Amino acid sequence: MNDLTISLDVHSTTPLYEQIYNYIKNEIQNGGLPFKERLPSSRKLSDYLQVSRTTVNMAYEQLVAEGYLEAVPHRGYFVCDLAGLVHLKPERRSQMKNQEADETNFEFDFSPHGVDLNSFPHNAWRKLSKNLLMEEDKYLFRLGDPQGEPRLRETIADYLHQARGVNAPPERIIVGAGNDFLLLLLCSMFGGGMRIAMESPTYRKAYDLFRNLSNEVRIVEMDESGMCVDQLEQTDAWLAYVMPSHQYPLGTVMPVKRRMQLLSWAASGAGTEKRYIIEDDYDSEFRYKGKPIPALQGYDRDDCVIYIGTFSKSIAPSIRVSYMVLPESLMDLYRQRARGISSTVSRVDQMLIAGFLNEGYYERHLNRMRAVYRGRHDALLAELKAFRGICQVSGENAGVHLLLTFTNGMTEEEAIRRAAERDVRVYGLSGYYVGDARKPFQDTVLLGYANLSEQEIHDALSRLRQAWL
Repeated sequence: MNDLTISLDVHSTTPLYEQIYNYIKNEIQNGGLPFKERLPSSRKLSDYLQVSRTTVNMAYEQLVAEGYLEAVPHRGYFVCDLAGLVHLKPERRSQMKNQEADETNFEFDFSPHGVDLNSFPHNAWRKLSKNLLMEEDKYLFRLGDPQGEPRLRETIADYLHQARGVNAPPERIIVGAGNDFLLLLLCSMFGGGMRIAMESPTYRKAYDLFRNLSNEVRIVEMDESGMCVDQLEQTDAWLAYVMPSHQYPLGTVMPVKRRMQLLSWAASGAGTEKRYIIEDDYDSEFRYKGKPIPALQGYDRDDCVIYIGTFSKSIAPSIRVSYMVLPESLMDLYRQRARGISSTVSRVDQMLIAGFLNEGYYERHLNRMRAVYRGRHDALLAELKAFRGICQVSGENAGVHLLLTFTNGMTEEEAIRRAAERDVRVYGLSGYYVGDARKPFQDTVLLGYANLSEQEIHDALSRLRQAWL
């Protein structure tokens, strides 16, 4: 039996029972207390440590609950068999944390997924939250409509009609926690085995999600107008996943002629092979040249576009409120196979978003963010004039990132490495290519600017000049 030479710090803010718990757990993890080792009784250990027996029992009970100890009636506490547990010495764990920090933390990070959280509308959000919770509506905390709160769906319908030209009756809108959930819902509706056409490069998370759910993905190449419809016609796909208003990651805007061709492809399907287009309109709010591009769904006359949008890019990623507009032809399928799945967004959050839109906060927030992002967009383009001799800029007319394609022979890997040596993180385009499609945009990096101030953009580009020029 091990006597457990524990040294307690009575002046520590850590409770005594937790100090005992941590000591025993670490000893078990590091091999100091082997399998089947019997521990002192709670009475004996409490006498030795000069603490109450209740304190020791609390530590032992927590270790039993977590599976480190086993309580054997009339015999005592024994160390459980933890075969396969990875033993990490404290200094090694610290070293690993430092290594992870070195790999992920950069002074300047041009993440294409960034959002300016410093501009989050805290005051408006706080006011709406307070007013909502002061209503003391007990129904607010019950399970709501699986499609989402009617008030929110009505609000989204009005917004989409005015801002995006989308035909979205509230009864055909479904609210969910992020675009990924809505794509999962679609897979549930269609029952798997979908044949989906996707561009390359593309939104990698959607590609992985479709593949992981045993769907068949057909890769279709892109040209300057987007997905090549003539290649799409040669596949057996009956779903096409596209981002026509701002393709990710290339930033391509699909012109109206290609949109009509894509809609014609979908309309030509019939019967059991009816075709649909999944339109991911993830960041249509931010455009810096001309007016916002109308959604593809607004041109649909054959009931074949599944429209998906989100508030994650325009408000904050943690909001996790996205919405999907289903064609009328899919509503029966939704009711049969997916309506039993409850909405994954709390009713409180849904009502907050509804109030945020209805009371004009969202429009004011968007106008402010457009001005902020335009300033950063313009600052970045101004700084990039010094790089004209080594690269070309593309995808700069919308969204919150652009692309640099090197023309001086520098590879993508070399550009990333050189930038990292200056404590600047940039992102390679190659990770967005899928399947065996050709890669016309070689040696290209992405620069996102949403989470960098104009001064930080200036400082980061100064370092990139040192790294690349």
